[in-house]
Amino acid sequence: MSIPIIDKTFTNQDFSGQKLSSTEYDNCIFEQCNFMETDMSVVTFLECRFIGCNFTKVMIKQTAFRDECFFEECKLVGANFASCDDFMFSVKFKGCLLDYSSFYGFEIKNIQFDDCKLNGTDFTEANLTGASFLNSDLSNTIFVNTIAEKVDFTTASNFDIDPARNRLKKAKFSKQGLSGLLRKYDIIVQ
Repeated sequence: MSIPIIDKTFTNQDFSGQKLSSTEYDNCIFEQCNFMETDMSVVTFLECRFIGCNFTKVMIKQTAFRDECFFEECKLVGANFASCDDFMFSVKFKGCLLDYSSFYGFEIKNIQFDDCKLNGTDFTEANLTGASFLNSDLSNTIFVNTIAEKVDFTTASNFDIDPARNRLKKAKFSKQGLSGLLRKYDIIVQ
């Protein structure tokens, strides 16, 4: 096993197309780093911060994100979080682009998406209990057999959720968001 990397800051590093060694990063900061097409499989991140990083087409198979890893202003297009290590998985997103990412069948209770764009993101069969989508754009986001109990959608926009195909007990919606629950009925809410 390799030696853990602790309390290190990486700025403007280009990891694109590389394979990161299977090590542990603990309390590290990654600023403006390029992880495009990087293989981060079997890497562990504990309490790390990613700021302004590009994760387009990143491979994160059995990657561990624990102790609330924080992504801010990152591009995570097509990231397959469903392939991550689910043990103690803990992340938070702020101002991120998560278009076409997948959380299929993943348990991500209490996850926070603040000011994010999630166009086409897949939450099929995921457990989002207690999650928050503060000011997030959910255009074309997929919710099928999703557990979305106690989820805060009050300031989310452009979502389309079928209450008959998802568990929404005690989920919060604004009056303006009601049309996103009724779209399948072709009802006009004004």
